[in-house]
Parts: sequence; structure tokens; C-alpha cells
Amino acid sequence: MDIYLQGLLAMTGLVFLTWVISIKKEDVSIVDSTWSLMFLGAAIIYFINAAYTLQQIILFTLIIVWALRLSIYITWRNHGKPEDHRYQDIRRRYSPNFAFKSLFIIFTFQAVLAWIISLPLWYVFSHSAPIDLVTFIGIGLWLIGMFFEVIGDAQLAKFRRGGLATQSQVLDYGLWRYTRHPNYFGEACIWWGYYFFALSAGGWWTIIAPLWMTWLLLKFSGVALLEKDITTRRPAYREYIKRTNAFVPWLPRKANGSVNEEVVQ
Repeated sequence: MDIYLQGLLAMTGLVFLTWVISIKKEDVSIVDSTWSLMFLGAAIIYFINAAYTLQQIILFTLIIVWALRLSIYITWRNHGKPEDHRYQDIRRRYSPNFAFKSLFIIFTFQAVLAWIISLPLWYVFSHSAPIDLVTFIGIGLWLIGMFFEVIGDAQLAKFRRGGLATQSQVLDYGLWRYTRHPNYFGEACIWWGYYFFALSAGGWWTIIAPLWMTWLLLKFSGVALLEKDITTRRPAYREYIKRTNAFVPWLPRKANGSVNEEVVQ
């Protein structure tokens, strides 16, 4: 548990530094670039104290690839843009003195949240286990998740670069034809993959982490928040919702609803 608490210290140190930068930039959305790095910081602490089994080395490698890829992509995507409208809403709601309040309601909150979600990572690095079928399932889920994240992000970036992201158009091809949020679905798969590593090592009870992450992606900071007012900003999105699953990829529905009647929303 001492190692686990050290992971929390690493995360809080990183978000405190990010908070200081956010005050100067007047942009708290930079915390999104730090989110995956919090897990990487904690994973480094956990890994330093590990037994360096093959399973632990593989997991650490997957975390490095995922964390750096996501942080670099979000930083590139947000470069030169104003503060994300979701954080602007929070800024208006908690003004005045938002700069100080943001340390707790955004930065510290995310650090504690990430710390709890990092439970499977801590467990794997604290318990030696051989590579088995369950581990390979975890690797498979991680690969599926990275596929949906990387390809989904690339298709969205191309869509925006081409000037197609107007109110009259939505991205409804590629992976986005089968799910409205392939990147969020991919993120969920990645965390379930990490959980299977922990499950292989005996940490079945760390299932709280992927369950919570999936809930966050669906109901809190992901799908629900992003789509809260999107039909107002982008009217064509209404039709897109009618024919496309929100999360789990599936065949798009026809106009009469004959395809995939039971939609996972």
C-alpha cells in the first residue's frame, strides 16, 4: 500500500504543475493532455518496485505506448485552440476565483480519480504471475482498443482538416459509421485489457477500475457530456444518433429501424 500511495503523490505532483501552467495560460483544458501521463507517472513508481516479470514488463510497455500516444495526440489536437467549451462552462459556473477553485474541482479531482482507476496497474506490479491465456486476452483487448482509438482519432482529424466539420455534416464513415464514439469505446477496451492482466495475477476485485472507467466514458465525462448539446450545435447529428450506436460498434440502422433494433446506448 505504501507503493500505491506513492503513486498518488506522483499523480498529484503532476497535476499541481499542470494547474500552475493552466493559470498562466488561462486554460484548464490542458489537464486532458496530462490525464494519461498521470497513469504513466504512477506506473513508473509501481514498476520500479516490481519483480520485473515478463507479464509486468509487457504491461509497462503497453502503458507507455498508450499514455504517450494519447497525451501527444490531445496536445496536438488542442494546440492553438481556445479552452474547451466544456471547461468554459465549468469556469463560468465556478467564477469568481475559478483559478484557485480549479485546483480542487478539476485537477485534484482527476488525480484522485486516476489513482483509484490505477488499481489494476498497481496490483499487477505488486504480484508476480506468469503469462497465461487471461493475459493474452488482456493484450488482445488492448490491441482492439488501440485500433479503435488510433484509427478513430485519425479519421476525425482528417474530417476536421478537410473542412467538413460543419453544422450540416457529421463524420459517419469509417469506424464512425458503426459507433458514434470509437475512441471512447477503444479507451474502455484498453482498461478492460489492463484489468485482465490484474485478473491473471489474482486481482479479480480490481474490476472496480474498468467498471468505473466505462461508466465515466458513457455517463460522466465522455458520451453524455459531449452529446449534451451537440444536436443544438450540429442539427445533422440527430439523424446520426438514430442510425448509429453510441458506444459498442454495430451495423448502422436503416431508416425504418430494421437493422440492430436493440441498440446499446
